[in-house]
Amino acid sequence: MTPPRSLARAVAVATAAVVAATLSGCGPSEDSPRSAVDRFLASIVARDANGAARQTNNPTAASKAIADLWSGLTADGLDVSTGKVRLSVDSALADVTYTWKLPGKREWRYTAQVAASRGDNGWSVRWMPADLHPELGADQRLVFRVLEAPRAEVNEADGSRVMANGTVVGISFDAKAAQRAGAEPAESVTAAVNALHRFDPKLDAQQIAETATATGTPYSLIRLSHSDFDQLRDRLAIPGIVATDQAELLPTDPGFAPALLTQVRKVVGDQTVGAPGWRVDVVNPNGLTAGVLTDHSPTPAPAVTLTLSRTVQSAAQRAVNATDRFKIAMVVIQPSTGNILAIAQNKRADADGLIATNGLYPPGSTFKMVTASAAVRANLAHPSSIVPCPGEIQIGPRIIPNYDKFALGDIPLLGAFAQSCNTTFAHLASQLGPSDLANQAAAMGLGATYDIPGLANVSGSVPIAPDIVARSEDGFGQGRVLVSPFGLVMIPATIANGSPPIPTFIRGRETTVSGPRPKVDARIYDEVKPMMRAVVTEGTGTVVNGLGPIFAKTGEAEFAGGSHAWFAGYRGDLAFATLIVGGGDSTHAVGVTRDFFNSLPPGYGLGGRP
Repeated sequence: MTPPRSLARAVAVATAAVVAATLSGCGPSEDSPRSAVDRFLASIVARDANGAARQTNNPTAASKAIADLWSGLTADGLDVSTGKVRLSVDSALADVTYTWKLPGKREWRYTAQVAASRGDNGWSVRWMPADLHPELGADQRLVFRVLEAPRAEVNEADGSRVMANGTVVGISFDAKAAQRAGAEPAESVTAAVNALHRFDPKLDAQQIAETATATGTPYSLIRLSHSDFDQLRDRLAIPGIVATDQAELLPTDPGFAPALLTQVRKVVGDQTVGAPGWRVDVVNPNGLTAGVLTDHSPTPAPAVTLTLSRTVQSAAQRAVNATDRFKIAMVVIQPSTGNILAIAQNKRADADGLIATNGLYPPGSTFKMVTASAAVRANLAHPSSIVPCPGEIQIGPRIIPNYDKFALGDIPLLGAFAQSCNTTFAHLASQLGPSDLANQAAAMGLGATYDIPGLANVSGSVPIAPDIVARSEDGFGQGRVLVSPFGLVMIPATIANGSPPIPTFIRGRETTVSGPRPKVDARIYDEVKPMMRAVVTEGTGTVVNGLGPIFAKTGEAEFAGGSHAWFAGYRGDLAFATLIVGGGDSTHAVGVTRDFFNSLPPGYGLGGRP
């Protein structure tokens, strides 16, 4: 039955009114608990603490709490979403998800409930701290904290720590702080620079004052040990001078490779810093933590392990420390692996930097290991070959003498090597081609460029010598050949191993080698070994005879006003090179090496890898 037209029109009007009322309730002007909560949240997102507070029934308390929320979290931003709203007559609870964008691209998400109530003026947020976080109480605030990762340790190959996490005192200058204290920045900086002069004489007071004033940011001056800072504490009580503890890798034993570890710290310092963690705390008005809302532990970096052996390094250090009359350096490497086991030098050498790996000196007769190898390779001579050893020999216009012009006549090459006959090796070198010595040296690792992570170094250089005189002088290490102790140790390590090892200093970090590396039949070194052994049993290195099967070569490299003392060789799986700068007779270098072996456990390195 069709309803009367008047009734149908009335139903249509009523339905339209209901639909209109429903649509208007979804619009922005509707006074509902959801809209009140959304307005409150929108103001929080906009960092408008006062605006958000006006949406509540307690603007004063809400404004402070919301402002503290942003300052405590130091957040970069905030996303919010409103979920289900549960209505009960004149009150409501809205589920809200907060997603904070915290410093360092960190994100923290949680759900809270925002209360709303209806009063005479409509719906508003019923203020309570739990509107911001369910565990936030009255007069409490949230605080974001970064948890610094402890620095990883630096260990040596035997397993002990050589560097560990510690603190130093960082000294900086804050021009704004000086001005707030009523001081002139220039006067404060000048006083500080004067106090710090003995630690860093290069500090420029004018530059520091101008830069700190112009930038308005603290200017870092220096980092001091706590003991050094304590000596200056009163003198540094200057307006604008700020002292703070700063994390630093510090040696566990000041006597363990001090010059070397200074370099290690510069190179591996960043590798020992792990990923920081973070957390958000609930903090009471007195600053004490009442609870932890989220906690992300820092991730420590893995320990850095050096190839240095405490056993070998300590023995080498004791040996070079025997005197400070000369600069003394020693490098020990493991031929089978290339692991650098020790880099030691005394304090007098430390004054010139790390000469053990970066100092270049003529090698003297230790270079005869290369010349002998080249002669065997060219089939010019072998250990039993009879060669002349006159007191002096003329090559071109150059008269080349033996030490004190000693003469041995015609003897086997083994004997000429053992007694370090310059004339023999000058003659052999003159018979080699212009590039033969350079090529053989390269085959033994000398002259290559080694990019060793954690260790600056230079191995040396052996020039091509078209001139016969220059080539002859190079043959006994008195020409233009230069080596560092690090470069020289590669020669006996190659003879022991049959090929040049790749030196390494930090485990897991590969060394990159560039430059020519010609391959040589390892059998030629089998002929050089008995000559090196004869140096110790019957030649110029008998000081170490009886300390195990040592294969070596002595060297005395003359320079204007004196000579350097060298001794290089190997015992078992230990190759060594010892230098005394200006030390004269090579016997002195042999003596230092003797002390080194005497400081090692009996038979150390003879059974394979130490």
